[in-house]
Amino acid sequence: MLVLFIVFNTLAMYGQDISGQWNGILKVQGTQLRLVFNLDKIDNKYRSTMDSPDQGAKGIPVTSTTFENSTLKIEITNARIQYEGTLNKDNAFVGIFKQRGQEFPLTLSIQPIQKEVVKRPQEPTKPYPYYAENVTFKNTKANISLAGTLTFPKKGGYFPVVILITGSGAQNRDEELLGHKPFLVISDYLTKNGIAVLRYDDRGTAESTGDFSIATSADFADDVESAIAFLKTRKEINKNKIGLIGHSEGGIIAPMVANKSKDVAFIVLLAGMGIPGNELLLLQQKLIAKANGVSETEIKKLVQINSKLFKMVLASDNSFKLKADLTASLNKTIKIDGIDKIPSGMSKKEFISIQVHQISSPWMQYFLKFNPATILKNVKCPVLALNGEKDLQVPAKINLEAIKKALEKSGNKNFTAKELSNLNHLFQECTTGAPSEYATIEQTIAPIALVEISNWISKQIEEK
Repeated sequence: MLVLFIVFNTLAMYGQDISGQWNGILKVQGTQLRLVFNLDKIDNKYRSTMDSPDQGAKGIPVTSTTFENSTLKIEITNARIQYEGTLNKDNAFVGIFKQRGQEFPLTLSIQPIQKEVVKRPQEPTKPYPYYAENVTFKNTKANISLAGTLTFPKKGGYFPVVILITGSGAQNRDEELLGHKPFLVISDYLTKNGIAVLRYDDRGTAESTGDFSIATSADFADDVESAIAFLKTRKEINKNKIGLIGHSEGGIIAPMVANKSKDVAFIVLLAGMGIPGNELLLLQQKLIAKANGVSETEIKKLVQINSKLFKMVLASDNSFKLKADLTASLNKTIKIDGIDKIPSGMSKKEFISIQVHQISSPWMQYFLKFNPATILKNVKCPVLALNGEKDLQVPAKINLEAIKKALEKSGNKNFTAKELSNLNHLFQECTTGAPSEYATIEQTIAPIALVEISNWISKQIEEK
């Protein structure tokens, strides 16, 4: 009887129709990403699509879907996505989501799944004690529309204003990453202290149009100039008191714009770089690898390999030839050093293709060749440069010193360069400064950083 029960129960499970919406939460470096697989059974075969609600993607075609022996297998070839999960007694698939060699646990349920509530005590909640307006403005040069939020201390009035400029990578108006919304917190603080704030989604991100993948820092500078032009049309804005606050990559974009536009009254560089892009990335890789416990021998090898690849980029003026040269170099490197560093489930060809695509992208080529000193030495407006002491991505001392030297060459008499103790790249109070800590820290941005920014801006506004 027991044997028969097991057999019948197993057959019932194998023959189960799993059509419907299967919901899961993918957790990646502190970020929660909802995924939905929509399964239909047609002529005893399954077909499906995938939705990624948090990325605004719906109906992504799935290459293959199979369900055999209680195991669901899904593959999206062009996105290099694979999922394999086993149906358990609670009618949920427990399995692994793979993409580009990375693996993440993912459980799928026929029932809707809610994101875990992450503690972010500084994040403001509505209703805000100030006026907030959703806005759009055009970058006519690129023929794109940028969407954002403009906040005023109150509706009506006449206010100084700052534009917030995000760091590298496609980010929304809150500079949302790893469960934090730094720009929402900064905007809230400044608006409460009498300063209007414009923050907007990067081109091709959230509600903004355009193609982020082919853009460089120079293109993002054009977007900021469009934001300035938009603010000048608003009667609530004091046109003589328009400032820029740039974080990380935004810290090189702000001085680029200040050089071109007479409308910029002051700039704030948060974790801004002062040394050339290729030098910064090599130093960044070295420090983060060390924090992650990588041996000195491996770090030295990593730096040597990347230094060689970066030099190829610096010397290149032909993207097609660059890709061929990078491919040949990586093939040779892997042949000599072995293939133990290639992620499991990824071929050597695929691994090399991903590396070449990243290193030869328009953004990376521009960034590696960019030297902030060439821009900073021409900046005449007031400058505040703040860097966190434990920042491993843009190390404080070397970059602040380079920023100071460049501004001194410009003859700029109104600048402040300051290292803030115990803060990381996001200006959080931290232990090691490693990026792996960002998501685990409840604090979004240290109060001391907010006070420094607000007080310095208030001083510039009063002096004008």
